[in-house]
Amino acid sequence: MAKKIPHFYPVILAGGRGTRFWPLSRKRRAKQLLALDGKRTMIRQTVARLLPVAPARHFWVITNEDLKREVTRQLPRLDKRQIVAEPAGRNTAPAIGLAAFLLLRSDPDAVIGMFPSDHVISNEKRYRQVLEKGLEIAAAGENIVVLGIPPTRAETGYGYIEAGSRFDGGDVLRVRRFTEKPDAERAAGFLAAGNYFWNSGMFLWSASTLANALCEHLPGTASVLEQIAATFGTRKFGATFRKLYPKCENISIDYAVLEPRSAKGEQGSRIFCVPADFGWNDLGSWTALYEHHVSKRQPPDGNLVCAESRFALDSDGNYIHAPGKFVAAVGVHNLVVVETGDALLITTRERAQDVGKVVKYLDEKKLHKLV
Repeated sequence: MAKKIPHFYPVILAGGRGTRFWPLSRKRRAKQLLALDGKRTMIRQTVARLLPVAPARHFWVITNEDLKREVTRQLPRLDKRQIVAEPAGRNTAPAIGLAAFLLLRSDPDAVIGMFPSDHVISNEKRYRQVLEKGLEIAAAGENIVVLGIPPTRAETGYGYIEAGSRFDGGDVLRVRRFTEKPDAERAAGFLAAGNYFWNSGMFLWSASTLANALCEHLPGTASVLEQIAATFGTRKFGATFRKLYPKCENISIDYAVLEPRSAKGEQGSRIFCVPADFGWNDLGSWTALYEHHVSKRQPPDGNLVCAESRFALDSDGNYIHAPGKFVAAVGVHNLVVVETGDALLITTRERAQDVGKVVKYLDEKKLHKLV
């Protein structure tokens, strides 16, 4: 049985729109609020697998104004004050940085875990074991820990971590550098090299380590976040947050801290990679969702159909979502078809990564009811 880890604060980032899951994912009910893998929504799964190691009062969720009401409804165990809605999207560095400055005021020994709200973890017991190992390192000094996923293919949609020497003779590795999404040739080289991991987006560090890193690499944003945190719990917080937060730089924690810190070299950066072999999937597109479910269900014709009933003839490899309808698939292959009350998506599994461009078009045309 997992035990609570003292001074551990999970910070869940839940402000994304999940545009590649349009038309199911919308501004007010984004990907993380959908039940894409089982009966529980993605954000509920994220909280549930962390509750064995952290009390509910230690959780923080960073989201946006469009999603806050539904996030709050889905997470009744969390106090409303633990769910913070950004007045403007400023990417992951300001979001996780705000949590660091807030926690420093209440617990100087706080250790933060940064977790996306929309990932799938199949082996939760192993997940918590890896997490405990990483938290020990994060709490031991000015260390930054990233959970690295052993790659299974030459994926171009993920960032990569190049690992170096072993730390203390164990399986934890020092980080040499971070590389953003590579082209196919580089990704194949990374896979063949054997010392590269996918960047899971899950990081561990003490609140003081993160705050100091932001002061070093993003001093202007760090100053803004300190001013906001100083008003938390007072009547001034809401107005101060709305006024100052948009002044933060719009930048990811990877670009803001991890990449410049890794430039100091293996020893100087104090960034460590814990190999994370716990069945991770970020479900980044309809194709990824299809492949995830096929690996579990193994349908004989390769079709995944959510419908009242179905008929398939000379068809395979299709993902079709049309609840409440009879679906007939005749002579079609590798399609993605998703129907909602006001929209219909038809694409191929090969082009599913481009669905986000539909949302960009709808935004440009100001077709707000469809986003």
